[in-house]
Amino acid sequence: MKTIDQINFAGKRALIRVDFNVPLDKDYNITDDNRMTAALPTIKKILNDGGAVILMSHLGRPKGGPEDKYSLKHLVPHLSDLLGQAVEFANDCIGAEAIDKAKKLAKGEVLLLENLRFYKEEEKGDVEFAKKLAALGDVYVNDAFGTAHRAHASTAVIAQFFPDAKYFGYLMAGELANAEKVLNGAVKPFTAIMGGSKVSDKIELIEKLLDKVDNLIIGGGMAYTFAKADGGNIGTSLVEIDKLELALNIRKKAKEKGVNLLLPLDNITADAFAEDANTGLAKTGEIPDGWMGLDIGPETIKLFSKVVEESKTILWNGPMGVFEMDKFMAGTKAIADAVATATENGAFSLIGGGDSAAAVAKFGMTDEVSYVSTGGGALLEYMEGKELPGVAAINE
Repeated sequence: MKTIDQINFAGKRALIRVDFNVPLDKDYNITDDNRMTAALPTIKKILNDGGAVILMSHLGRPKGGPEDKYSLKHLVPHLSDLLGQAVEFANDCIGAEAIDKAKKLAKGEVLLLENLRFYKEEEKGDVEFAKKLAALGDVYVNDAFGTAHRAHASTAVIAQFFPDAKYFGYLMAGELANAEKVLNGAVKPFTAIMGGSKVSDKIELIEKLLDKVDNLIIGGGMAYTFAKADGGNIGTSLVEIDKLELALNIRKKAKEKGVNLLLPLDNITADAFAEDANTGLAKTGEIPDGWMGLDIGPETIKLFSKVVEESKTILWNGPMGVFEMDKFMAGTKAIADAVATATENGAFSLIGGGDSAAAVAKFGMTDEVSYVSTGGGALLEYMEGKELPGVAAINE
């Protein structure tokens, strides 16, 4: 793996693709800076070598050009605080100002470029746009795992302009190493916990995991598709009616491969999708009409937690319920506790980005698991065995 440890950046301008797609409140305050702090080791290594750093990222999903709410200028004060030094800002990612500021950058200095997605050419993977970006630096570093599954100009196309000077940053290298550890070096028993709303979103990963895991736990909204497939009553719970056969097929494959497939035994129900809804408890397949399952129940918590705590490798992707609402977070919190306990007892636990990472952060348990991925979609695709364009471009 070509990492930044293989190069001394003294006197070089490193053009780093970071993933600073962080959430902002209405006053442009950053509400979760994990993606920024995750990039700090790479930035600091380059600065300590005596290099200069040019950072490029996207923020949000701007439509058709610049929008103030998606400007990366809002990140400059906090980034300066994190690095303990002033960060320069260019109000464009290509063009005269970006070129001028990049050229004048002295060793130990940092320049942040404006939002890459203000140009439609970024997402289109435009070669000329990538070439203009490439002209700003001497070395290309990709440290944006969260966008590695996109064949965008700054994540994949740009690498061709640095045939002998392209590297993975520490975050990218860490993400790949930890994913490999779970995929191809798992210590048994290996348990995968799949949650979230749709079976269809995770089907390729589930099928891949059936060849590797000892236990497959399914919770969250996707569990009601299984309950419905088994002929149960799920009330108004989330369901993919066109995926009932798929659910039965997963059950059949798990049995054939000797995988212990665990589904909820009971559910916390609600008469509305709301924080102030009336709640109840129902066995799986016995949810009354007009009610919906929004979390796993106490029997399920006990069953799932025992299996997780006895595991030596754990992959967790997706919550057990609507953990954003206090009434329906007990199941997800219990799983987080079980993963933390297993980790403390020597297990390796990989939290698969997205809502799972958000849940672990909400419960203040990020430091109690082995690794929290910064890329939900990218990790899923990597785990499914797909080639990530951002990874392939460095390895070529």
